[in-house]
Amino acid sequence: MTAVDDTAPATAELDAAAHDHLQVLDAIQSGALRLLGGFPRQPSTLRIRVGEVTVEAHWPQQDSATAPTTSETVAVSDVPAPSPTIRAPSVGVFYRSPEPGADPFVDIGDHVTAGQQVAIVEAMKLMIPVTAEAGGVITEICKQDGESVQFDDPLFSYSAG
Repeated sequence: MTAVDDTAPATAELDAAAHDHLQVLDAIQSGALRLLGGFPRQPSTLRIRVGEVTVEAHWPQQDSATAPTTSETVAVSDVPAPSPTIRAPSVGVFYRSPEPGADPFVDIGDHVTAGQQVAIVEAMKLMIPVTAEAGGVITEICKQDGESVQFDDPLFSYSAG
């Protein structure tokens, strides 16, 4: 007699789940192609989010032969530079401290260095470190401790340098 693990999903259930994911990705692809067909020029970035699935595509910058004319160019000084942000690496729950009751990794006004851990996102009992991509000073905390986050949600703003 052999033991059967009642908690293990059946192979047919796994196949059905994989099939469902492929259908979602196919729908996203066809929708993206229809959307791109409506633009007068190809965008530099396209991000599509359906539920918990996010698909992002980047295209290289235009070369000088296809660069916009001067009448289409916006002066850089007219557009405020966006603050650099530290974004969620995954869907999950955002935590500012390494454990309950501990001091937060960083606070507003703290100087961070590239690669420094600034938070955690918990996804399915997996603790994913959130790190700064560049050095700077934290200027804003965009999410509350314990708040659910989506992939690429801004978590912190900081001034570069």
